[in-house]
Amino acid sequence: MTETTNTHSPIALDAELLEQQLRQEDALLRGHFRLSSGLHSDAYVQCARFLRRPDLAAPAAAALAGQIQAAGLQPDVVVGPAMGGVVIGYELARQLGVPGIFTERDADGQMTLRRGFTLEPGERVVIAEDVVTTGKSTQEVAKVLRALGAEVLAVASLIDRTGGKGGLDFPHFALLQVQAATYAPESCPLCAAGLPVVKPGSRPEKAF
Repeated sequence: MTETTNTHSPIALDAELLEQQLRQEDALLRGHFRLSSGLHSDAYVQCARFLRRPDLAAPAAAALAGQIQAAGLQPDVVVGPAMGGVVIGYELARQLGVPGIFTERDADGQMTLRRGFTLEPGERVVIAEDVVTTGKSTQEVAKVLRALGAEVLAVASLIDRTGGKGGLDFPHFALLQVQAATYAPESCPLCAAGLPVVKPGSRPEKAF
């Protein structure tokens, strides 16, 4: 197992400031969006636009590291699912002084470790995510790690969109809670109000 070498006191990253930074980077938008699931939503989160800025990513990861260590958790490795967890996972691992690896989907769509990444039985792991929306992908990662004998200590994310409904059996550390409504297209009040719908991936107008 790898021993951690860095220690952190909790870093106060003001949620209001983080939200402002996310908005400025077009990483957190309000409006009328069509999600990949086909549902409509009044919010769209794209943390890659925030994480492209090392000067923003590093303080955010340091704040998460502070939360983890303030809780008395000492991971041996950080694991982030590709793609969203790769950058924040690497930076969180750097802040904690441990290796950072990532899971990805194979040709059959199953989450797995590839590229020679391995875990030893008993290693303590923190999962890193940019956003946790339903908790499903986090649970998939945890299943892979536990099958290898690893101990999942927690998940750490920039944003928590679960509204407390992630169904996780381990702690969830997050810097910002985002409430977002989703609607079936046929019963979407935003459509009823005549608001144009934007498909994520195009360039939506800022709505904040």
